[in-house]
Amino acid sequence: MSAETEQNVTKADLAREIADQIGLTRTATQAVIDGFLAAVVLNLEQHRSVQLRGFGTFTVKERAARTGRNPRTGDEVPVPPRNAPVFRPCRELRDAVAEGGE
Repeated sequence: MSAETEQNVTKADLAREIADQIGLTRTATQAVIDGFLAAVVLNLEQHRSVQLRGFGTFTVKERAARTGRNPRTGDEVPVPPRNAPVFRPCRELRDAVAEGGE
C-alpha cells in the first residue's frame, strides 16, 4: 500500500473537500454533514434502513446471543444478543473500489 492509501480521512477533511466543490462555507458544510449523520443514526436506532442510491444501504442486524471465550483465561463467557449497524455498498461503489480509481 502506498502512503496515500494508508492515510485516514476525517470528517473535517470531508467537509473541506465538499465545501470547496460546492461553494459553501466549511462551517455550513460541517453542519450539513452532522445533520446527515444524526438522521442516519436516528433511523437506525428505530430499526429503519437508510438507502442511498448509488452508494449503499445502512441497516441494523440483530446478533444472537452466543458463548465466547476470554482470551486471557480461556474461560467461556456468555455474550448477550445485540443490534449492530451494517453497511452494504451498492454494486457501483464495489466496482469503483475494486478498480481502484483507474
